Amino acid sequence: MQLKDVKTPCYVIDEGALIHNLEILKRVERESGARILLAQKCFSGFDEYPLIAKYISGTTGSGLYEARLGYEEMARPFRKQNHVYAPAYKSEDIPELARICDHMVFNSAAQLEKHYNAVKRKTSIGVRINPQYRTQKDHPMYDPCAPGSRLGMKKEDLTPDVLAKIDGIHFHTMCEQRFDDLARTVRVVERDFGDILMRVKWLNMGGGQHITSEGYDVDGLIALIKHLRETYNIEVYLEPGEAVTIDAGILVSEVLDVVENRLRILIMDASAACHMPDVLEVPYTPTISENYAAPAAEQDIIYAGEAAEKKITYRLAGNTCLAGDVIGDYSFDTEKKPGDRLYFHDMAIYSMVKNNTFNGIPLPSIYAMDEKGDCRLLKEFGYEDFKTRLGSDKSQNA
Repeated sequence: MQLKDVKTPCYVIDEGALIHNLEILKRVERESGARILLAQKCFSGFDEYPLIAKYISGTTGSGLYEARLGYEEMARPFRKQNHVYAPAYKSEDIPELARICDHMVFNSAAQLEKHYNAVKRKTSIGVRINPQYRTQKDHPMYDPCAPGSRLGMKKEDLTPDVLAKIDGIHFHTMCEQRFDDLARTVRVVERDFGDILMRVKWLNMGGGQHITSEGYDVDGLIALIKHLRETYNIEVYLEPGEAVTIDAGILVSEVLDVVENRLRILIMDASAACHMPDVLEVPYTPTISENYAAPAAEQDIIYAGEAAEKKITYRLAGNTCLAGDVIGDYSFDTEKKPGDRLYFHDMAIYSMVKNNTFNGIPLPSIYAMDEKGDCRLLKEFGYEDFKTRLGSDKSQNA
């Protein structure tokens, strides 16, 4: 099956682009000695875990379900590591988490104390720290170091009792950021937590680093990791999500109708509210093209322009009742009509894990596209997926 044949709306995982990212991450592991983990909160497409497991050291989860997925689909079959962190854990989840996770990270002294006896002989224990050093400017919603943040322990919270119970420390302070931001953060961590680094076994620097994006200082990252490992005699972990799957997925959508109200509006079978909620939440403006090719054929892609940049401007909108279900304003060289397809780029990241069925809008199917451009269907969703998420499996008509 070729891309032109897939049923819309659908996500297509570009395995060629995925491998490109994974090769960079594998190089970081090989040359620095770090261990890189897939952050499943960004991408949980476990059909690709056998491929990902060839390149990096495991997965990390944000709670029981992600931890189970990482254990079942990567850690157990491929003998990879499985880590977990949550702002707080439910007591009933602890026995299973301790059984399936190599590392558990706690957010507070109270949570550590509450669960310590249940996990101390089963997993490596760490705490999340808050360096109180802000590197994010544009999106305070995503800044764990903002005033009033609930995420992480301050230096004064790390009492002798806490330190006696832990093997490592974890920080996660970035979102889609470059190496310079990480380097500055590490300098603050060394300054304020260096004495603790001297006594622990590992440091997890979290995710949010765009390691595989164009222009990222990979050599600088490798040198920084080597410095930390040699200076403090510790294991170093990174847990990127976006760096694994950046530019490795598209959302294929079809024009359903064209309406006019001061401007021309394309009603798509893909919805911002349902299928790419970051467009409304961040907000995020996706790149759109009129065709799609593998990275090697990048020059052949015809991209949409910003409003008024090209001949004809359209507003792209979803097929829900939400007036604000607007993807954005784009311009094209040619008119669009019902049945035309558009390709939304960089849709493996967060879109797939955050989608929903508001208005009863179907979830997009999921395909994988290999390096030759051949597509295979991984998952198709239907009415039962919408119905059973909100009630029992029983039917009144059974």
